[in-house]
Amino acid sequence: MINQLTKEAVALLKNLISTPSLSGEEAGTALLIEAWFRSNNMTFKRDKNNVWAQNKHFDAAKKTILLNSHHDTVKPNKGYTKDPFNPEISDGKLYGLGSNDAGGCLVSLLATFTYFYNTKDLKYNFVIVASAEEESSGQHGLNSMLKIIPPIDFAIIGEPTLMQLAISEKGLLVLDCKANGTPGHAAHGIADNAIYNAIEDINWFQNFEFPKKSETLGKVKMTVTQIEAGSQHNVIPANCNYVVDVRVTDAYSNQEVLEIIQANVKSEVTARSLRLNSSSIPKEHPVVQAGIKLGRETYGSPTLSDQSVLSCPSLKLGPGQSLRSHTADEFIYIQEIEEGIDLYIKILNEIV
Repeated sequence: MINQLTKEAVALLKNLISTPSLSGEEAGTALLIEAWFRSNNMTFKRDKNNVWAQNKHFDAAKKTILLNSHHDTVKPNKGYTKDPFNPEISDGKLYGLGSNDAGGCLVSLLATFTYFYNTKDLKYNFVIVASAEEESSGQHGLNSMLKIIPPIDFAIIGEPTLMQLAISEKGLLVLDCKANGTPGHAAHGIADNAIYNAIEDINWFQNFEFPKKSETLGKVKMTVTQIEAGSQHNVIPANCNYVVDVRVTDAYSNQEVLEIIQANVKSEVTARSLRLNSSSIPKEHPVVQAGIKLGRETYGSPTLSDQSVLSCPSLKLGPGQSLRSHTADEFIYIQEIEEGIDLYIKILNEIV
């Protein structure tokens, strides 16, 4: 059964690659995922472009495991030498946009869910969500499904980790900052210069270190990524606007980090969102211990995923390599998909 599921998973991934599914435009790939459920005689539901299902013998008295990955992609970058929508296989690699991030993970989880779907007397329930809008952190992705699907006790989020165990992940704060000053003529040399005031705060962002350090994620990282001020050479501007990208560890909540920043800079600081918090799962959790038993290693992931919208413990785990995500001529090894399905099933068999 596993060999057949693996062949079907690779075939589905090829179809997903050939069907454009930019974030927010996933209707075509949602239909392909629906077809997977129908062909395997599984009951499913769809909400917008999210397709989800629960195991056949779902029991509300049992705890529930969420299996999740996404079927949207970023736009192909200009460095592609291959057709991003042509699922070409060469030297054991399957090329195409979304093959690595996160199509390989998605089809591997779909195969895993299918493997367990009809099983009776499981220790846990399974819910799978093939979600939309992950790449854009949109409002109609996994976050919108949490009020629709049954309550979740813990989750496996399919993202490329080389099937190692990402037991924590950094959260994200995007800050819009405005440094104010006194506008005037450049010839008069007014001291209260908004640009100089911004530089003072930017130096703080560059040099400040948060006291608490995460065991798996290290330090909170702040990076100024955009700046804008002034309209002409001889006018001192009234303000200087800049943007700061903050990667938050599990040592702090986004709200705590925002309050520390606001207490230390003169600029007006506004967070675009506070909902993309860091995520983690205890190393002692059964699913983590099951992975360790199978020779997997634990680490902290610097990249953001749909883990950020969950309030339950969650593990990031999937075939493929994070460094390939969003690159030109994206690919995943066929062998990685085979290994992914095999390891997902073995890990879950340890706990169910």
